[in-house]
Amino acid sequence: MEAKKMNLPRGPENLCFDKDEFMKPDFDVDHFVSDCRKRVQLEELREDLELYYKLLKTAMVELINKDYADFVNLSTNLVGMDKALNQLSVPLGQLREEVMSLKACVSEGIQAVDDRMTKQEDIRRKKMCVLRLIHVIQSVEKIEKILHSQGTKELSSLEGNSPLLTGQVLERIATEFNQLQFHAVQSKGMPLLDKVRPRIAGITAMLQQSLEGLLLEGLQASNVDIIRHCLRTYATIDKTRDAEALVGQVLVKPYIDEVIVEQYVQSHPNGLQAMYNKLLEFVPHHCRLLREVTGGAISSEKADIVPGYDFLVNSVWPEIVHGLEEKLPSLFNPGNPDVFHEKYTTSMDFVRKFERQCGSQASVKRLRSHPSYHSFNNKWNLPVYFQIRFREIAGALEEALSDTLEEAPAGSSYCLLATHMVWMSLLKCWSDQMFLPLLAHRLWKLTLQILARYSVFIGEVSVRPISSENTKESKKSVPVVRKESSVSLNPSEDQGNGSSPESQPLPSISSTQLLYVAADLDKLQDQIPDILEMIKPKLEMIGFKNISSIAGALEDSKTSLSACVPTLNNRIIQDLSESSFAYLKSALEVPRLYRRTNKEVPTKASPYVDSALKPFYRLHNEYKDILKQPVIHQWLEGALSESTQKYYETVSDVLSSVKKMEESLKRLKQARRTVTSNPVGTNGGMSDDNKIRLQLALDVEYFGEQIQKMGLETSSIKSFSALTELVLTAKDQASAEQS
Repeated sequence: MEAKKMNLPRGPENLCFDKDEFMKPDFDVDHFVSDCRKRVQLEELREDLELYYKLLKTAMVELINKDYADFVNLSTNLVGMDKALNQLSVPLGQLREEVMSLKACVSEGIQAVDDRMTKQEDIRRKKMCVLRLIHVIQSVEKIEKILHSQGTKELSSLEGNSPLLTGQVLERIATEFNQLQFHAVQSKGMPLLDKVRPRIAGITAMLQQSLEGLLLEGLQASNVDIIRHCLRTYATIDKTRDAEALVGQVLVKPYIDEVIVEQYVQSHPNGLQAMYNKLLEFVPHHCRLLREVTGGAISSEKADIVPGYDFLVNSVWPEIVHGLEEKLPSLFNPGNPDVFHEKYTTSMDFVRKFERQCGSQASVKRLRSHPSYHSFNNKWNLPVYFQIRFREIAGALEEALSDTLEEAPAGSSYCLLATHMVWMSLLKCWSDQMFLPLLAHRLWKLTLQILARYSVFIGEVSVRPISSENTKESKKSVPVVRKESSVSLNPSEDQGNGSSPESQPLPSISSTQLLYVAADLDKLQDQIPDILEMIKPKLEMIGFKNISSIAGALEDSKTSLSACVPTLNNRIIQDLSESSFAYLKSALEVPRLYRRTNKEVPTKASPYVDSALKPFYRLHNEYKDILKQPVIHQWLEGALSESTQKYYETVSDVLSSVKKMEESLKRLKQARRTVTSNPVGTNGGMSDDNKIRLQLALDVEYFGEQIQKMGLETSSIKSFSALTELVLTAKDQASAEQS
């Protein structure tokens, strides 16, 4: 409605702006002018604004003229208004005085009621205090009356520390004593209570002494009724823990002191197990009645059960732990890891059997939350045990990963001692003789560290210089080149020794050992899934279910090992190629064998070809049991391709030099016109140059035949087709000249 009153008058249709823009709450002059300038010039905008200003002025005048009469009559309409207001002020004042008077009366009434209520509350509190004190006096007198009513004979026997009071009398006293304790606590600080307190203390001592004597009598006589009445009385006065402590001191502790004897445990082969068996026998033999009464036994009748007790948790177990800690401290000594492991597993088995003797899951939970249970578990120094085991495994592994690559012991599935020790270390981590459930995370970490260490070892071995092998004895071991440069478990030691690589040359490795490393690496990668199968039951035993993360970590370790394979393959291929070409380059000596020697025409390949093929024969025949056939073929193809390429270059150089020599001799013959310039053999007139060509052709042909005998295709050998074409061309040339 306000917007309707504020409507501006309409202007001409040709205005360059909208009149409603002025009424917007966010109207801005600069924005308005800037927006209008996009459509018209400033002069036109000024003209339109002046025109609309005149319209607004006219509309304002019309509005004033329209309501002029109301403005003029405004003062006339207010005449006599003050008299009317004065007439209303008198009755309003009287009404105000009456309301204030009523308010004061009501306030006085409320205050009086509050004072009376306060007095009554104070009287009630004092009355309650008096009643509580009366109850205290009455309870004390009633208990004393019950005690004195037992007769002189009973009192005299009570002074002799005999359990005079029967179970029913004790229950009556306990019920009254419970009320006495309640009222005494509520009346704390009252002078009268301080006077009665010695009598209460005497009643408490007498009741406690009687209960203890009665409970012991019931246990010694195996009287279920006495035990039940006594335990119910303890529960009534809220002293269940006192009863459990009494049973622990009187019934459990003597038995524990008799069973736990360190000399017996150390002198007998299965002394610890026998001791634990005797401790487990205590519950069924000596706690049967207590368990029946308190509901800890399966055969207990619910109607006669006294709730609130757990003697196994609060009486038996704390005394067992205290006895083990005090009388058998060597039990927790981790110095000998094998003995410690045996003691720990035997002790944990004892704990599990003890838990089975508990009557319910709630009792087991109370046992596991008991301070003595945590104290017993904390006594086992598992971190120290793991450190000792870690040093054993790491020390043996680092010794095996030394510069001397020794062969694995007989019966091992691996070739080298280093890989054999890696696998044995992994098996040891998860063996029953070492594994402990609480160390599963540490053993898993050690497993990954062992695989990572072997990966680093393979990387180090892959860059060692390869030594020459002249005898088969070099298979067994390579002597240490530098004994002080053993591989360290801690990488920081290598960084901080201050010695440069130049001052410590890398130890060498034989070709056979390099092949053994490759075979072991391939074998270990294949056995990594076996590690998962070995670990899986152990982890499931401790409730670990995320096996996929374990499998992923092992797969990462396998990938790390696989990353070493290309470098290792290249080293092996390079070694085979160099070993072969060391003989293949003897093709350079073929011209010397036939030039001016009158040697017969060649009919078979040169001996150097067989020598060049020996490394390949050896790889193909001697290592087929430890290496996969595809791997052998991959190495053979790679090495043959490299050596064939170099062989091709050598043969090409020889044929080129033969051709140049032949052309030189021809030119010399033409110059001298003599017969001696073209030497001819005695075996048919073939020239020395053609004999050389024929010999090279025979060598290459034999080389290809032997490659095929090893199960390879010559087409897969790089440069072999070019080499064959090269020597066939030379052979055809020799045949053409001969014909």
